[in-house]
Amino acid sequence: MKNWSELKELRDSYRQNVAIRLEDGTESDFQYEKEILVCAGTGCISSKSGDVIQNLKDELEKHGLADKVRIVSTGCFGLCAQGPIAIVYPEGVFYHLVKPKDAKKIVEQHLIDGKPVEKLLYHDHKTKEVINKLLDTPFYHKQKRLALRNCGRIDPERIEEYIAFDGYQALAKVVNEYTPDDVLNDLKESGLKGRGGAGFPTFMKWSFAKESPSDQKYIICNADEGDPGAFMDRSVLEGDPHAVIEAMAIAGYTIGANQGYVYVRAEYPIAVKRLRIGIEQAKANGLLGKNILGSGFDFDLDLKLGAGAFVCGEETALLESIEGHRGEPRPRPPFPAVKGLFGKPTVVNNVETYANIPQIILKGPEWFTEMGTEKSKGTKVFALGGNIVNTGLVEVPMGTTLREIVEDIGGGIPDGKQFKAAQTGGPSGGCIPVEHYDVPIDYDNLTEIGSMMGSGGLIVMDEANCMVDIAKFFLEFTVEESCGKCVPCRIGTKRLLEILEKITMGKATMEDLDKMEELCLHIQENSLCGLGQTAPNPVLSTYHYFKEEYIAHVMERRCPAGVCKNLITYEIDEVACTGCTACARRCPVDAISGNVKEAHHIDQSLCIKCGQCLEACRFHAVNVG
Repeated sequence: MKNWSELKELRDSYRQNVAIRLEDGTESDFQYEKEILVCAGTGCISSKSGDVIQNLKDELEKHGLADKVRIVSTGCFGLCAQGPIAIVYPEGVFYHLVKPKDAKKIVEQHLIDGKPVEKLLYHDHKTKEVINKLLDTPFYHKQKRLALRNCGRIDPERIEEYIAFDGYQALAKVVNEYTPDDVLNDLKESGLKGRGGAGFPTFMKWSFAKESPSDQKYIICNADEGDPGAFMDRSVLEGDPHAVIEAMAIAGYTIGANQGYVYVRAEYPIAVKRLRIGIEQAKANGLLGKNILGSGFDFDLDLKLGAGAFVCGEETALLESIEGHRGEPRPRPPFPAVKGLFGKPTVVNNVETYANIPQIILKGPEWFTEMGTEKSKGTKVFALGGNIVNTGLVEVPMGTTLREIVEDIGGGIPDGKQFKAAQTGGPSGGCIPVEHYDVPIDYDNLTEIGSMMGSGGLIVMDEANCMVDIAKFFLEFTVEESCGKCVPCRIGTKRLLEILEKITMGKATMEDLDKMEELCLHIQENSLCGLGQTAPNPVLSTYHYFKEEYIAHVMERRCPAGVCKNLITYEIDEVACTGCTACARRCPVDAISGNVKEAHHIDQSLCIKCGQCLEACRFHAVNVG
């Protein structure tokens, strides 16, 4: 592609190919009579959406419809709990929980006979009403998809579709009309903060790198997403890789860099594949490489695969890894923007941060600032998981309350249970209790209540969760992932975990709780990098908001939630027991005895507290104490 005019012409040409998906498309513009968009993100692929896609193609071929109906493999639609999802255009009817065998009915009943397949239509779990269109589900009502704008809307392996939806127009605008300072001014006015967790102003980081003199500079995308339950970056890379590629080229132009790297987890094979395809397509179309769009600006991009070390999500440890060293954090200052990769000025941002930038350039910073709060502009992507009806990927304006995310978008807690807490920020974050259910979520508010935004993991918990056990779970992860470079993190987190283990085993004293709190503060103040500095957060936040649970474990040798095995007992109510023997037959250690049709008894000396008897009993005769 030689220049911006040619790119615009191609965009207009390619828009005809996707007209069926455009709001302003008319039937006379449609290249195909119908399109079926099928999720081909990791979650749906694991549920056999690849077989759904192939079966649909086979059925279309069988009925002579292959030249009239196109199958489009997309990224994640977001509503992961209902995947695989398929949407039929132009009518927009969406099917959920689609199985490979359903392809035959979709083609014969919907496409040929014109009758939607009722058993695949979505029923709202609260109203029980049938919802035909994906965006009409409550899951989407309060969302605003910016970083996720193309996920589920385009084929991520076809650059033509990205260009049709205004792809690379922002890069063309920058290299043809903007100075580097113009880009920085747009970013400053937009208020965009880094979405990787710290919330550092993006324009400021880029400004430092631009003003640092050097013969070589670098742009890096941190796609080393390692928080348990987090899959935001993965979904963007799988569903819209060109958005990140375009943004990184814009960053290169702004700071004077001609080389970029995407540091991505090797455990993300689909994201890696689509990134590689995207980079090759961009190079083939003159959107990466030498003299981009005839502007004289050069920028190239390569991938670096991470080996799964959580600490490499810390930007200086990531730099060490790219350089071929063991992933360990560096002392700061100097910061990467001044002295980063190979000692050169380097900008490091995460996937979601980059995904916002092309739209800010195209639509203007004022458009971006219309969303969010005074100090936290725009939107935030969350991976919604845990004890919630609609697990999946959501993007909401900053300032949306936790209650709105959990109840309105997430569909609430299943099985009639009550919300207890939500963990944000993964192992580095903290728990938000029900008393802060209506706090608007932004960077400052989360910090004020003892949590943090993090990269966007949001795990919901109900009354069946033990908060001491939750803290122990996250600390176990941190201990395992510590690089071991500094003593406070290497040794301190292990000692902290030992105290938590004593508490959950019923062997701790009140003095241990005092030691636990003191050790948390010491680790925070003296660790070298963010991993160690934030490792105590889950412990401190759960201890602050759920102190009575810790005390119950210590003073009463009791786990209120009935989770910690060493502190619970299973007993059979002799009045309720019918002597059906189901529990005895299920017990793996023969700890239950009794005659048929007579009350049974559990030998506590043999019981391993596996809970099998509780699951087996149909008469609610097994009690947990």
